Amino acid sequence: MYLIVYGPEGSGKGTQAELLSEKLKIPVYTSGDLVRESANKDKGLIGNICRNALSRGIYVPDNQMFVLWGSKLESKDAKKGFILDGFPRNLNQANFLFEKLDRNAIKINKVIYLHLTDKEAKVRLIKRCRKLFEGSNLSHDTPERINQRLETYRKLEKELLEFFHRRKILLEINGSDTVEDINKNIIKNLNLNE
Repeated sequence: MYLIVYGPEGSGKGTQAELLSEKLKIPVYTSGDLVRESANKDKGLIGNICRNALSRGIYVPDNQMFVLWGSKLESKDAKKGFILDGFPRNLNQANFLFEKLDRNAIKINKVIYLHLTDKEAKVRLIKRCRKLFEGSNLSHDTPERINQRLETYRKLEKELLEFFHRRKILLEINGSDTVEDINKNIIKNLNLNE
């Protein structure tokens, strides 16, 4: 199965992707993991761009993300199924992704859109920052950075949802429910109940 989990930061994409990964026994691929991996291992230009983006709390430009995603999507593991979390984030990325998948004869089954208001997202993200700070893992997040990223996300959301809707693969889920209820709702809608 090939799935995309989409929604604003704080909507629980990562949690739901991991729960689905356990159930379906397929890996989760995230832009964040690819960026961190490149920042740690790549001593060249893309590694520098990734390190810079991480330190400033911004996204890596599409051209560099396409290089990272290109090699990931062509790996043997990708052919067995995957869940994408945090990619695509814009129409340019969506076009790249679907062209790449078409060339590899891979079809996305569903895009799980976790709908959440900005207000709810900010409350969750600020809570998450406090937990990280108290637990000694340093967080680069500030309320300003959170607002900036949500604003960027919202500007791109509408056309991306239309892109998925046109392909008849969009599944909208209420992201303000509990983790358990969201998961049950997704499993029911994907017909994954045993």
